[in-house]
Parts: sequence; structure tokens; C-alpha cells
Amino acid sequence: MLEELRVPLAATAGALIGLGCALLLIARSRSPEASATPRRRRLVAGGRDSASSARLIVIGIFAGILTLVVTEWIVLAIVVAGVIAFWNKLFGGARNERDAITRVEGLATWIEALRDTIAGAVGLEQAIPATAVNAAPSIRPALNLLVDRLRVREPLPDALAKFADDLDDPSADLVVAALILNARLRGPGLRDVLSALADSARDELDVRRRVESSRRSTRRSVQVVVGVIVVVAGLLVLFNQQYVEPYETVEGQLVLAGVLCAFGLSVLWLRRLSGVEEAERFLLMRDSSADTSSPPVSGQAL
Repeated sequence: MLEELRVPLAATAGALIGLGCALLLIARSRSPEASATPRRRRLVAGGRDSASSARLIVIGIFAGILTLVVTEWIVLAIVVAGVIAFWNKLFGGARNERDAITRVEGLATWIEALRDTIAGAVGLEQAIPATAVNAAPSIRPALNLLVDRLRVREPLPDALAKFADDLDDPSADLVVAALILNARLRGPGLRDVLSALADSARDELDVRRRVESSRRSTRRSVQVVVGVIVVVAGLLVLFNQQYVEPYETVEGQLVLAGVLCAFGLSVLWLRRLSGVEEAERFLLMRDSSADTSSPPVSGQAL
């Protein structure tokens, strides 16, 4: 009797332990409300992603234990646990690309509005608050902080540098660098520069949309292929024990490990093809909490 109940009891115990760990982790990982700036929002989102990754690790451990109890295959249990634990790294990244495209679109619209406002013989200090009201939601919080800094008489170059740090986007660095140079040198031609930057941002937006569309189809294909293979393999394991019986031996487990490694490498390769490498920022500020006697980072700090 005890032998017959061993597997159900082990599965139930593993499920209860995994459920308890997941609930405990969810209760401890409630993140605070997102702050105003896009950079801080991304930092909070990064914290949420870390909490989500921790939850996936717990779920992966539970799924691995359940797989081991049902199939008694150590290799398959390890692979199932690893796939679930690193699901975000294998199949994530689409949301970050969409957010980056939204920021570039909002930045291009704001540059055009700033250019048209300056065309009316308005200074840069007056044009920025006038254009911040109708800015896109993706950059409006950072623009509102910029306007607040200007209202408290903070120097325009310093306020613009902090604005670039708030946006934390390579595309914004190019625009802010042009504005900082104009604010320091007070030279003519800002309208022409903004027109060129607006055209460049629109071109970049068009390219990124086309790339994201092609990468979206690649990601969907990867998910479909992986899903079909996993479902078919799971049905074979559950309902055709005779077919998968050779994998129950030590040699069979080694062969299964090789097959799963090859499959995992192919998935990682497809994931790399569907990803986008973002450019690094070049307009960096020194951390205000850092030692003031330390030199600027890479000679690029403002």
C-alpha cells in the first residue's frame, strides 16, 4: 500500500513545497511604484524582471521535481527546470524593443516641436517648457523634470545633461549633445541642426520598426517550433512508454543529454538572431554620490 502511494505523496509534497515557495517569493517581491523618469521606471522594471526571474526559478525547481517524480529521468528534469528558470532570457526582450521604439518616436516628435517653436524667435529656455506640455508620454516625465530644473535657475547645460541621464537612451544623447553645445556657445543654426536630428530620428524609427517586425516573426517561429517539439515529446513520454523506454537506461540518458544540448544550442542561436544589440550611450554624467576628486569616466562626463 505504501509503495503504491509513494509517487502520489511525493508529487503532492513537491507541489505544496513549490507553491509555498512561490507564494512567499511573490509576497516579498512587491516592487514600489514607478518613479517619474523613464530611467527610474526602467530600473523599477528591472527590479520587477528580477522578481519575475526569481519566481520562474522557483517554478522551474518545482517543475523539475515533478518531472523527476513522473518520469524518473534526471536529465529531463534538469532541462525542464533550466528552461523554465531562464525563460525570460530565452524568449524575452520584445518589450524592451517596443519601449525603445516608443521613446524614439516621442523624441522625434519633440524635436520637431522644439524646432518649430524656436523658429518663432524664441530662446531655448523658453521653447523647452512650451513643448513639454504636449510631449509624448514616453518622454514627458523626463521633460517635466527638465522644466522644473530650469525653473529653479539650474544652468541649462547641467539641466540638459541630467535630462539625458533621465532618458538613458543612446538616441537621446545625440539630441541633448547638440542642445548642450548650443546652450554653451550660443551660436546660430540650431533650427537647422534640429531639422537634421528630426530627420535622423525619423529614419532610425523607420529602420527599427522594420527590424522589429522581421524579428517578431522570427521570435514567433522560434516559439512555435519549441512549443510543438515540447508538446510532442511530452505526449510521447506520458502516453507511449514503450517508445521512450530506451532512454531509461544510463546510455539512453547520455544520448538524451546530447540531443537536448543540441536542441538548446539551436534555440539559443535562433534567440540571438531575433535579438537587437543596442548602441552604448556616449553622453555620461558623473554620479553625484561619487567622490568629486575622481576623474570623469572615459573622459566623456559632462
